[in-house]
Amino acid sequence: MKLVCSKSNLLNGVQIVSKAVPSKTTMSILECILIDATRGVIKLTANDMELGIETTIEGDILEKGIIALDAKIFLEIVRKLPDSDITIETDSSYKTTITCEKAKFNIIGKSGDDFSYLPIIERDDSVVVSQFTLKEIVRQTIFSISDNDNNKLMTGELFEINGNELKVVSLDGHRISIRKIELKNDYPNKKVVVPGKTLNEVSKILSGETDKDVSIFFADKHVVFEFDNTVVVSRLIEGEYFKIDQMLSSDYETKVKINKREFLNCIDRATLLVKEGDKKPIIINITDDTMELKINSTVGSMNEEIDIAKSGKDLMIGFNPKFLIDALKVIDEEEIEIYLVNPKAPCFIKNPEESYIYLILPVNFTTVN
Repeated sequence: MKLVCSKSNLLNGVQIVSKAVPSKTTMSILECILIDATRGVIKLTANDMELGIETTIEGDILEKGIIALDAKIFLEIVRKLPDSDITIETDSSYKTTITCEKAKFNIIGKSGDDFSYLPIIERDDSVVVSQFTLKEIVRQTIFSISDNDNNKLMTGELFEINGNELKVVSLDGHRISIRKIELKNDYPNKKVVVPGKTLNEVSKILSGETDKDVSIFFADKHVVFEFDNTVVVSRLIEGEYFKIDQMLSSDYETKVKINKREFLNCIDRATLLVKEGDKKPIIINITDDTMELKINSTVGSMNEEIDIAKSGKDLMIGFNPKFLIDALKVIDEEEIEIYLVNPKAPCFIKNPEESYIYLILPVNFTTVN
């Protein structure tokens, strides 16, 4: 095999597929990136058997061929070469020569025949969204998945399609994040759980442009994301997702309208007094037109008042400040509405259309005067 391509094209392609290279594996071939130049295009592939990424890059194929190269070494070599054209040449013993200007590397590759190709997935109906929309919807929900493997379903996000609506849900046992978007077309109803790792990696690769689309294909056990020159194939998480509708009560005793930026900044200031790993709640006291926020820690204490518009009962409630910050950071609206029932029941931050809903469980606290 012999091919020539620009450093920027090659580096971009290698960085994209590297996201599917496993950090630990007993199969050394999975630590490689496959370069396939047998069919008139330069295709790069990596696959950890759960997540596979394939992308094509521009370049000149002088001799067709295929080779698997150690991903870590290959990425570092390409990254540190001059900004010029790179030539990759292999011989029958898999010896690979990488040259760029006056730099020349020789590394030993592996046979491409042993590489695990991406599974072939039937691509019938695709759900089409803009890259911007998918990147945003992941950003606005991914923070509330669990990183604990004890419950696999909590490490992924529910993608539910009903007609022309896509609903994405994540939860970790302490909070729930829900985003709904309207699709351009109607689609058959579908419910799948996509691994959080997959969504994180897809989100990093997406350019986020509004005029570029992503096609999403759902199969029985896999999901495929197709955009630009890249294909991402991932296993789905199997199992019945949590019945969240019964948790989303519309009853409330107290409703608060508040400036989001003020509320966020106030909580942010309060957390200055909380050491890493300290589980100090922020205590919120809601009265007629004022919300008082208090925090007490070993470092000190802080309290601040914010003007609000309230309907319903007065209420004092405590929350993990991080959970409030995570939700508030991804809401774009200037003014938000918070619905509360009592100090033991979850609060809801949502807009009237319910295009977003953030449910956060309260925490117990002891009041200190």
